Amino acid sequence: MPAHAYTEEHLVELPALGLLAELGWETASAVEETFGPNGAFGRETPGEVVLQPRLRAALTRLNPGLPTEAIERAVEELTRDRSAMSLAAANREVYQLLKEGIPVSVPDRERGGQRTERVKVVDWDNAAHNDFLAVRQMSFVGPLYKCRPDIVC
Repeated sequence: MPAHAYTEEHLVELPALGLLAELGWETASAVEETFGPNGAFGRETPGEVVLQPRLRAALTRLNPGLPTEAIERAVEELTRDRSAMSLAAANREVYQLLKEGIPVSVPDRERGGQRTERVKVVDWDNAAHNDFLAVRQMSFVGPLYKCRPDIVC
């Protein structure tokens, strides 16, 4: 057996990706990621932690009747900087948005004025409608740290 067969990559990372692929997840490697609009994941820099092009596409697909402005407001709310909050409060807030949808104001074409709609982030009734992606070796750079997790889902 080759020496490299006993590495974390071969014993844990690649089998985990294989299992996720069997479960229907899309898998990708970011080992040689390129950045910019034509980059592998649409990130401009390694400081971006949300794959906004994929998020926009998923929100548009899950909310076909909502205007582009509502989708953009939902992306802004979901990706808003919460670093001034405690970790527990920030996690609780994002969890609520994922669970219940993101409230946005949209024009009420029937009655005039505005009305509030909820932008669905997760289709809880049909998991096949969601976008599942697992990426190996994606680098992230923040103000204090640089990290490269084995797998990000």
